[in-house]
Amino acid sequence: MNAIKGKTVLIGVTGGIAAYKTCSVVSALVKLGATCHVMMTKNATNFVAPLSFETLSHNRVTVDTFDRDFTWEVEHVALSKKADAVLIAPATANVIAKLAAGICDDFLTTTVLACTCPIIIAPAMNTAMLENPVTWMNIDTLVSRGMMAVFGGEGRLACGDTGAGRMAEPDDLIEELNKLFSKKCDLTGKTVLVTSGATRAPIDPVRFLTNRSSGKMGYSIALAAHERGANVIYVKGITNDFNIPQEWEVHSVTTTAELYSAVKDSYEKADIIVAAAAPCDYEIEPAGSKIKSETFSLTLKKTTDIAAFVGKNKGKRKLVVFAAETDDCEKNALSKLKKKNADLVVLNDVTKKGAGFDTDTNIATLITEKSAEPLPIMSKRDLADRILDKTLEL
Repeated sequence: MNAIKGKTVLIGVTGGIAAYKTCSVVSALVKLGATCHVMMTKNATNFVAPLSFETLSHNRVTVDTFDRDFTWEVEHVALSKKADAVLIAPATANVIAKLAAGICDDFLTTTVLACTCPIIIAPAMNTAMLENPVTWMNIDTLVSRGMMAVFGGEGRLACGDTGAGRMAEPDDLIEELNKLFSKKCDLTGKTVLVTSGATRAPIDPVRFLTNRSSGKMGYSIALAAHERGANVIYVKGITNDFNIPQEWEVHSVTTTAELYSAVKDSYEKADIIVAAAAPCDYEIEPAGSKIKSETFSLTLKKTTDIAAFVGKNKGKRKLVVFAAETDDCEKNALSKLKKKNADLVVLNDVTKKGAGFDTDTNIATLITEKSAEPLPIMSKRDLADRILDKTLEL
């Protein structure tokens, strides 16, 4: 299905060698019936001439905010209003940092800041630059604000290094835009309850037990459900700072007991319950004052099994659970499916690079009583849609 036809796409091209690939993206979009307007940074023009993009897009390329050779209008605002989507490819570490900080010192960043449409970035840079914590922090910031990041695979880079950092291939970017424009509304009228993030078990007034969950997977599922028309009940523990739509019913919790209480009070309103949170499985009786002894021991007891409670009482509702495993993965995940009386278990082998806690990507196997569907590495936002698709099939 070609959902791109008739859409207006702004293409941002920044100063990376992968800019040559963006020519293929623009050419393909025009052939599919889209209107393309290309914005380039000055550095990008050192890799591809604006004339190339003008020839492919049939529209003038803008580089300079103060270019006087145009039909009068406040151009960056005018373009932002026309756009159905923005694709920045390649997205260098520099432009990602600018967008994260809200800096708009050229035509591209000024236009993007004025856009209210969906924005996709395709990071492309040296492996060490991509893996630098500040780059990941900036990407996380943009994703938490609703932007989408599409990554390429590993391979040989222009600098001679081999590793992550390649720009996503043109076909993958076209597919991402097609998916964006063909978004489903198959959850309209339904309510989806999603639990997200970690909980804490207090030890004393200053210490607690917890885990590494960032809440990215749960937030991605809630966002996907929202975009597909669902009413969202979002029960969040300790998570990263995400941009939460005002329409969501939000319950903020800290302990597993609070998480259980929020789910117990809300699950009956839901058609689908996705238990994506990583609650503490154990708790203790916390000390009333800060522990200062040289050594101390903790006596732990199991917390309430929230997923099992929902599974026992779900009726016709669908229950999705997660299994983070390190060995005998499918066997343990299937056992969890049955034990919780869940309809779908999302298995994460957390020993694999790119899977598990506090990453932007995930590697999952979707397991039901009758099937196991292994999926390749993908963004958590893409995985969220695959999980919802599978749930609706059940």
